[in-house]
Amino acid sequence: MAGFKFHAIDTDGRVSQGVLEEDSPRQARQTLRERGLIPLEVELVETRTTVARLPGSSRGRVGALQLALLTRQFSTLVSAGLTVEESLDTLIEQTDHAYLRQVLAGVRGEVLAGQTLARAFAAFPGVFPNLYVTLVGAGERSGQLGRVMEKLADYSEQRQALRQQVGLAFIYPAIVTAVAVAVVAGLLAYVVPQVVDVFRHAQQTLPWLTRVLIAASDFVRSSLWFWVIALFAAAWGGRIALRRPALRLRFHTLLLRLPVVGKLLRDLDTARLANTLAILTGSGVPLLTALAAGAGVLECLPLRQALDDAQRMVREGSPLSRAIAASKQFPPLLTHLIASGEASGRLDAMLERAAAHQTRELGRQVATLTALLEPALILAMGGLVLVIVLGTLMPIFEMNRLVH
Repeated sequence: MAGFKFHAIDTDGRVSQGVLEEDSPRQARQTLRERGLIPLEVELVETRTTVARLPGSSRGRVGALQLALLTRQFSTLVSAGLTVEESLDTLIEQTDHAYLRQVLAGVRGEVLAGQTLARAFAAFPGVFPNLYVTLVGAGERSGQLGRVMEKLADYSEQRQALRQQVGLAFIYPAIVTAVAVAVVAGLLAYVVPQVVDVFRHAQQTLPWLTRVLIAASDFVRSSLWFWVIALFAAAWGGRIALRRPALRLRFHTLLLRLPVVGKLLRDLDTARLANTLAILTGSGVPLLTALAAGAGVLECLPLRQALDDAQRMVREGSPLSRAIAASKQFPPLLTHLIASGEASGRLDAMLERAAAHQTRELGRQVATLTALLEPALILAMGGLVLVIVLGTLMPIFEMNRLVH
């Protein structure tokens, strides 16, 4: 049986609405008539099952930016006094994302069927993460859904902005590196052979730099496609291998030990964790539940294991600051601010301060690294081109000296 949302009027002209469970719209209308109601509208309630059966829904994706915008709109509507059902109806009408519209219709169907909003969101884990569901549930229990949704919208936007900041900072160096590799490979594979082929059969000893350049050119021409295929195969094999938790743990441990990259990754995860714990504890979520949800936002497995150990220590009665400091995986500032928050009873405020500090520190590191990396890449590219030019011109200089 399926659920059908209806609008009908009785003999006195009063409008009533509700949900019926019948096998078809025709049977739903017949049931309404038997109750003395005149059906005006009978609509299928779309649930997670019907959404899953919709064409193309399995291929749908909802990005982080789209989810952040949805959360901001939802918080605005709920804070304005609209009910959850009215807010969902408005969002369904406003969104241009086809799959998200289907999901919101499914959420509305779950709510109309008697589920809480948090459980309705939980029915679509591919769209709404566990943190999202936990916060919405806390807002419903506290009666402050609008305020909690506003915090969640701020969190989603800040997280997306942080991700974009880190991603955009490395786009230019990545482009420069790709162009440099392509230019050097092109010079060695096509330009250098045509230029230095004149000197191959000359009755003179070529300079060592030219001989090295010719050998490099022969190597690139004979095995370029082999190395390209090997590179893609290695990347694909590494991706498959990293699906194994043990290998991924070793890889993440190695990354965290690197001088610059390790600190960057550690600070990025710390900022995510502090933001998550701040919004959860500030919304009245129990600390153990907040720690469990916080582990889900950490990308580095060593930090996630450290937080799991901290959660176990907190369950056994240890303060959060001592549990966090025991692993020595997180920055000392986070531990000190958590200790200060526990002592003053303002843990959420101290966590927000820690998150703001880590975000600023991360931005400073990214800006510094980018400022140093860009000229270094340009100098490296210029140096490689200079070596190729010198290797090509040195035999000409030698011939001119012999002529004179």
